[in-house]
Amino acid sequence: MSAVREPATVAKCLRLGGGFAGRERDRIVEQFATLDARLAGFHADATDMELSVKDREAKGQKVTLECWIAGRQRIVATSSEEDLHAALNDVRDDLRRQLNDAKTRQEPRNNKHLRVNEPPGQAAPTDEVSTAAQ
Repeated sequence: MSAVREPATVAKCLRLGGGFAGRERDRIVEQFATLDARLAGFHADATDMELSVKDREAKGQKVTLECWIAGRQRIVATSSEEDLHAALNDVRDDLRRQLNDAKTRQEPRNNKHLRVNEPPGQAAPTDEVSTAAQ
């Protein structure tokens, strides 16, 4: 019997790095909950996220959200917003955009090697009829 793999969620995959205290985790997970729909397409055991902040509450504050998904390149979202809440929203939205972009790049309509096209030079039957009638 095969093991059932759980979908990735922020609650399962997020680690707090430098600059954040463990007591802030629940609030951040709630703020990042909109990422769950995008992460659900990946397995929890193959997905990892880390949130960190440098120079917290200073003018040069930098918030970084990194995401690792097995078989894909690391995704990094950063924000230099001075307000921490705004910076968290900024990295959340940027990560969601990058995940959407990565998914789009892997879909067949955006990958010419996966698309099925008719070979060049083969016209549809209706084209041949209209050409012959002229």
